Amino acid sequence: MKRSELPALTILAYSAPALACGYMYLLVSLYVMKYSTDILLIAPGVMGLIFSASRLLDAFLDPLAGYWSDRTRSRFGRRKFWMLLSILPTALLFYMIFAQPARLAGTPLILWMALAIIGYYAAITFCFIPHMSLGAELSADTHERSRLFGYRYAAYTLGSMLALLSLHIFISAEQLGPGSVQATVSNFAIGAGVLFAAMVAFAALYLHEQPASAVVRPQRMHAAFRDVWSNLNARLLLIVNFIENIGFAAITVLVLYVTQYIFGRPLLATVVILAYMLPSALFAPLWPRLARRSGKARLWIYSMVLTALSFGAMFPVMYYEMAFRFEIFVALTALTGLAAGCGGTIGPSVLSDVIDGDELLTGERKEGVYFAALNFVIKSAYGVMLLLTGFILQATGFTPNAEQPPSATFAMIWLYSIFPLVCYLMGAWMFRRFELDEATHAAIRSELDKVGDISVHG
Repeated sequence: MKRSELPALTILAYSAPALACGYMYLLVSLYVMKYSTDILLIAPGVMGLIFSASRLLDAFLDPLAGYWSDRTRSRFGRRKFWMLLSILPTALLFYMIFAQPARLAGTPLILWMALAIIGYYAAITFCFIPHMSLGAELSADTHERSRLFGYRYAAYTLGSMLALLSLHIFISAEQLGPGSVQATVSNFAIGAGVLFAAMVAFAALYLHEQPASAVVRPQRMHAAFRDVWSNLNARLLLIVNFIENIGFAAITVLVLYVTQYIFGRPLLATVVILAYMLPSALFAPLWPRLARRSGKARLWIYSMVLTALSFGAMFPVMYYEMAFRFEIFVALTALTGLAAGCGGTIGPSVLSDVIDGDELLTGERKEGVYFAALNFVIKSAYGVMLLLTGFILQATGFTPNAEQPPSATFAMIWLYSIFPLVCYLMGAWMFRRFELDEATHAAIRSELDKVGDISVHG
């Protein structure tokens, strides 16, 4: 099949919403808990329940967002309709998270935050999943898809790095009192909402969406997801994605603990996260080029092995006292981020190829259903890591803001290094069974093109 390269403006338009989404997601994940407990004086347990409720709701909303975007018929298309519809509620609810009326306190304040946080996650889901699904439709070329998703991943990571910069500004504002913090974060929330609206509108209005499949069966939602799980390649891909995302979840969940209780340098947590994100973003365009030489699945396996070894090498660095051990730790984190960026780039591209195979088998395009399943397993990895971390730290005698017993420090080191090492090696070993290579995908596309020609001319 002759490669059809996407125009630069198409790639820019598709990547733009990821920049705003990356900024919003990381800011909510990293700062809202601290902002709520330290500035709004809401009990940590209450905030934990609110975030848990938002994760539970995802179990229902992710499938709905994917299924509805697959089956929507409108003058704006399937994906772009939901992207445009999500703009106002997402921007408004994000602003509500950081801008509470001064008179609110106690239960009304808790209800406000619950509505804002749960509503925000629900609203942005109806942008995120259709947007990912749209990427699979913009090109039928397997390597061009990798290039497209690579730039999207880089934009998402850049947005996350901007969130870290904002986090530093917010923490600095805390030195001036709660009023200063609230004024600062509310202003940033306005800017983020405007950025999100502009980026999503630009993508939706510029990008061309492929028409829906001509063959539409009256398929129920559970049947659509049954198609996903019964697809061997899709099932394997989802399992590997779950395993791989345990690694990044370990960093986001444990980095504050490791920098404070292992290295005694809590203020440098941002440096560690940046060390992971920066090479992930910078080297994202490299992976599609390498994939053309070695194949996407094989390259992903290699990257998982490299990520596993990078995590494993952190164990002796954290466990033993040595010169420049924090600097070595940061360097290993950068290597981990570089290697793990392959999954963020190649994974959605591989899933897009799997979706082509499903279309040949079922006669339907189900990007929304497939990317909803992918989004859910990625979120689940984070939830599992949160649950595992909390249980293990409590069981090993962790005490906040105090010198930790050896059992607790060893648990942190094990969770941060050995556990991701095992997960990534398991993922690499399992992914050897993946059967959809570039030649097989080319044959699938050839058959789909024949079907399309028959639909058009006959």
